[in-house]
Amino acid sequence: MFRGLGRRLLRSRFAASPGLGRRHLGQRFLRLPRVPGRAWASHGALPGPRSANPASGRSPRARSPWPAPTDYLGCCLGTLKMETMEVTGVSMKRSLSIDENDDLAPADEAKRQKVSECCLVKDQETLGNDCVLSNETVSRRTETTTTREGRNSVEEQVEEEEEEEDALLGEEEEEEEDGESFADMMKHGLTEVDVGITKFVSSHQGFSGILKERYSDFIVHEIGKDGRISYLDNLTVPVDDEDPSDDIFTVLTEENKQRLEELQLFKNKETSVALEVFEDTKEKRTIIHQAVKSLFPGLETKTEEREGKKYIVAYHAAGKKALANPRKHSWPKSRGSYCHFVLYKENKDTMDAINVLSKFLRVKPNIFSYMGTKDKRAITVQEIAVLKITAQRLAHLNKCLMNFKLGNFSYQKNPLKLGELQGNHFTVVLRNITGTDHQVQQAMNSLKEIGFINYYGMQRFGTTAVPTYQVGRAILQNCWDEVVDLILKPRPGAEKGYLVKCREEWAKTKDPDAALKKLPVKRCVEGQLLRGLSKYGLKNIVSAFGIIPRNNRLMYIHSYQSYVWNNMVSKRIEEYGLEPVPGDLVLKGATATYIEEADVNSYSIHDVVMPLPGFDVLYPKHKISETYKEMLAADHLNIENMKHKIRDYSLSGAYRKIIIRPQDVSWEVVSYDDPRIPLFNTDLDNLEGKPPPVFAAEGKYRALKMDFSLPPSTYATMAIREVLKMDTSIKNQTQLNTTWLR
Repeated sequence: MFRGLGRRLLRSRFAASPGLGRRHLGQRFLRLPRVPGRAWASHGALPGPRSANPASGRSPRARSPWPAPTDYLGCCLGTLKMETMEVTGVSMKRSLSIDENDDLAPADEAKRQKVSECCLVKDQETLGNDCVLSNETVSRRTETTTTREGRNSVEEQVEEEEEEEDALLGEEEEEEEDGESFADMMKHGLTEVDVGITKFVSSHQGFSGILKERYSDFIVHEIGKDGRISYLDNLTVPVDDEDPSDDIFTVLTEENKQRLEELQLFKNKETSVALEVFEDTKEKRTIIHQAVKSLFPGLETKTEEREGKKYIVAYHAAGKKALANPRKHSWPKSRGSYCHFVLYKENKDTMDAINVLSKFLRVKPNIFSYMGTKDKRAITVQEIAVLKITAQRLAHLNKCLMNFKLGNFSYQKNPLKLGELQGNHFTVVLRNITGTDHQVQQAMNSLKEIGFINYYGMQRFGTTAVPTYQVGRAILQNCWDEVVDLILKPRPGAEKGYLVKCREEWAKTKDPDAALKKLPVKRCVEGQLLRGLSKYGLKNIVSAFGIIPRNNRLMYIHSYQSYVWNNMVSKRIEEYGLEPVPGDLVLKGATATYIEEADVNSYSIHDVVMPLPGFDVLYPKHKISETYKEMLAADHLNIENMKHKIRDYSLSGAYRKIIIRPQDVSWEVVSYDDPRIPLFNTDLDNLEGKPPPVFAAEGKYRALKMDFSLPPSTYATMAIREVLKMDTSIKNQTQLNTTWLR
């Protein structure tokens, strides 16, 4: 642990040295290619508190080399790890790793109104897979996607053990693949044709462009349930006389914070912690009482006199549940129980961001709620709600955390619920485009007027040589030995060294304990499955597989549903084109119905839906119905019986529109000379008063800047694919980016 921390500290000190910029740092220590990227250029080396502007309440991006002494340990331990992860993210820059507008549709919608299946993205770095949640699943789990309630005791035990392994993560991930090895891995990856993405709806000529050359080329703003787009444009904290003084963040020493945290988390045998009061005044004691109770939920305090000295003694007011249930009596009754805020994040997915916030606040992740998950490799802005945490305390995180910014605080009575959002607004830059102005005009007009095929994007199916839909198919077939084999067997392409060793050990010995020893970080799916096999044995794979969190398990079978849907929609368009035909399905209110011969002219292709296979859906009344049956029969599945022996793996099905027309479409072609410069301002740039970029009249390169809005559970990459007429798979984009960088 300390060896890994030392290396991260060393890297940060090198980064802070005048002669060693972040680019050199990446090449020297992480063997990254010399490529331009926002993460190289626009962030300081070792993060510290940003000096606030008292007049504006804004925090400039410039950072002092070191945090203030009182903040140092807490900030350093958290942000150094995050900085390492940020640089690691740049090493994947050549990929098209996009987890985009995959938000959750309303959970309380009737089954027949399930227009689209919903996806909950959970970045699995070792698998590169998405974590998928269907509408039916959302209705069961309500808004608390990160909650641990409902998990069995084994899962809780596993999660607690995994928290102890976080410190190892940075050390073991030093062996990041360079650009060439990642490109080599992608030689074994999927292409669009492999997952049924074969058709286009427009007739314009395609052209080349680079998507997500830098993660700052892809910005997502959430559209709330009221139709308003979320922006980060205010960092001020609501004035509240009942909030404690800002001194609570500095009154405790780092040693005291460490002791209190260990007491709070039951990490030692102490039943209390005594803090000596050196300045024995009532005001000083009050601040210490407030600091302990505010920063360490679940702890109570009292003042005692021992041998003529005053001590404030902290002790447990309740059990472990106190972490997930912030103190009720310390919250003003006149104030809403939830603090809503806008979260701006860079190169981090939503669930990882929530985990970081919860660790810094020392609370459980399940007190946070949100309307939908957002991309990792992007800059995203979304609304978050948290139970009984003050805006003051949240705003303090802006001084400590890198790649995050919290603002637009307000107190509300209710949390947020998954699926409440109306969609997302995208701002996307395609760099180094080859299309003429006329070609761009044709492509964008077609996107605006016709739309694009609502395929499930490539990230739905994973990035490794074993697609997620293959695992899902094996689950549905009840072939549990094959499930284990697909997840654990050695696979072609570059992977992290410890994963390769783990797979080799499994292939050689079939001993889960021996394979598990090769994994320093057990949080990956492979580690969770091996733990299950170690506990339940090879003859009870179902129970062993059940140790994997439910969302991760469901992503496999939903990936198979998506695979079938993509193929069926391609067949439907090939057979009948872009006009509605008798036997197609449309939604009338909450019910799917057939288009009759007499009503064909009453509908357009934008009304037509196609089913994801399941036991509670209708299938079209034309040739495509038989095609569904044939495809599932070829996979040894019966379309008439999609109920599984294990209830979790039964598929009820859903409906999804086959063509989506984006809203609020606009575009601009710009010229530029320096591939490293950003081509538009972010919310943070605007907050800091940064002027917009100035473009060259005749630059070396041309870029297409696009703006558009999409409903939940649609993929922006599929809209971009329609514009470029290019394969959006990582395999293809890696080759394109590699060529471009030479």
